[in-house]
Amino acid sequence: MTATTEEARGRRLTGRGVLLWLFAFFGVTFAVNGAFIYFALSTFPGVEVASSYKAGQEFEGEVLAGRAQAERAWTVDAAVRPVGDDASIEIRFRDKAGADLHGLDVRVQLIHAVDPDHDHAASLPEVASGTYRTVLPNVKAGMWSLTIEAYKGSERMFMSRNQLRLVR
Repeated sequence: MTATTEEARGRRLTGRGVLLWLFAFFGVTFAVNGAFIYFALSTFPGVEVASSYKAGQEFEGEVLAGRAQAERAWTVDAAVRPVGDDASIEIRFRDKAGADLHGLDVRVQLIHAVDPDHDHAASLPEVASGTYRTVLPNVKAGMWSLTIEAYKGSERMFMSRNQLRLVR
């Protein structure tokens, strides 16, 4: 092969060129992976419970509370409706005979599916016999987890976790 033929075909690939291509390829790969790891960890902490050990210790009590709740056979109707940029939560409690349950301490948590900075918690006042309502400010559209708890005194009488999609 002559020098003019090599010049016509372009540059020669040398060991230095291969090394530069390898550094560029793996540099881009590491940078993209690093960005993905950063965004994954900064947007969702992945923590379901603060202490797995404590949750395990409380499990038997949760089973007993669930059985007692099932024996009460309450009917609980909950509705979450968008109101402008806010969300209205209304919950109605009835006993197994259909009578309204009043005088409960009702608490809700609206937990965003991805960003814990958007979570909301509130106590619901009783607005009518057996009906509790509140409005949570600045609730975005999307997937949410609604936790409802009702207490009489210090005893939790009802607990429910529900997945919902809020559409505007």
